[in-house]
Amino acid sequence: MNRLLAALTCIVAFGATGVGAQSVAPSKDIAAVLASLTRTPANRARDRYRHPAQTLAFFGVKPTQTIVEFLPAGGWYAEILAPLVKGRGHYVALVPTTQAERTRSAFAAKTAEYGVTQVATIDFKTGASSIPAGSADVLLTFRNVHNLLMQDDPAVAGRVFKAFYAALKPGGVLGVVDHRLPEEMDTAREKTSGYIKRSTVVRLAQEAGFALAAESRINANPKDTHDHPEGVWTLPPSYRLKDVDHAKYAAIGESDRFTLRFVKAR
Repeated sequence: MNRLLAALTCIVAFGATGVGAQSVAPSKDIAAVLASLTRTPANRARDRYRHPAQTLAFFGVKPTQTIVEFLPAGGWYAEILAPLVKGRGHYVALVPTTQAERTRSAFAAKTAEYGVTQVATIDFKTGASSIPAGSADVLLTFRNVHNLLMQDDPAVAGRVFKAFYAALKPGGVLGVVDHRLPEEMDTAREKTSGYIKRSTVVRLAQEAGFALAAESRINANPKDTHDHPEGVWTLPPSYRLKDVDHAKYAAIGESDRFTLRFVKAR
C-alpha cells in the first residue's frame, strides 16, 4: 500500500460526546486528482497544510455527487473538486450575488479542466439561495465561517447555515473547516482575528437543524498559539507582517483548524 493510501486508511475521526470515532476508507479518485498536473504548483505546495486527500475522504466526497462549495474564493479546493466530479457528478459554487459574474468567468476559463460547472447565489440579507432545495449531496466550506461572523449583521451566519440545510438532500453532509479559536479564549476575538470557536460552528449548525456526526484533527496544528498580531493573517500564506518575524511564522505554518462533519436529518 502506498503512503497516501496508508494515511487515508488510518484516519481517525475524534468526536465529542456522542460522536463516534470512524475510520475513513482511501479514495483512488481523490488521489488521482491530487496527483494531476493540471493543479498549479503553488496550490500543490500547500497540500501539507491543508491535507485535501484526508479531508475530502473524511467528508465522504465521491465523484458522482452533487457538491456545493460555499465561497470558493481563489479556487484552491475548486481545482480539486471540479475535476473530481467532471462528467460524473456536479460542482456548484455558492457565492453572494455580487461575486457571481466574476466566479462564472473564472470557471469558464477552466472548462477544459473542470468541465461543466454551475454558479449559484445566496443573499446574505435574507438567506435566499438559488440552489434547488434538497438537491446537494455534500456542501463544503473551507475557512469561511469566520468571514460570516465578521459581518456587520450578526444574523448573517445563522441565515447562511439555514440555507446550507435547505440545499442538502436528507442525509446530506455539511463539511466545515475553519481556524480554531481555543474555547478558553475571548469570544470577542471571533470578530477580528479570523479564528472562531468550534462551539460556535456547532451551535450555528445545530440551530439550522444539523447533527454533528464526526470531527477530526486532520487539520490541527499544535504549533499555532492563536494570538498573533494580525490574527490568522499573520501566518502563511498571508504573512500580513511581511518580513517581520517571517521565519517564526513560516515555522508555525498555516493555522490550527477544526474539521467538522454534520448531517442533515433524514
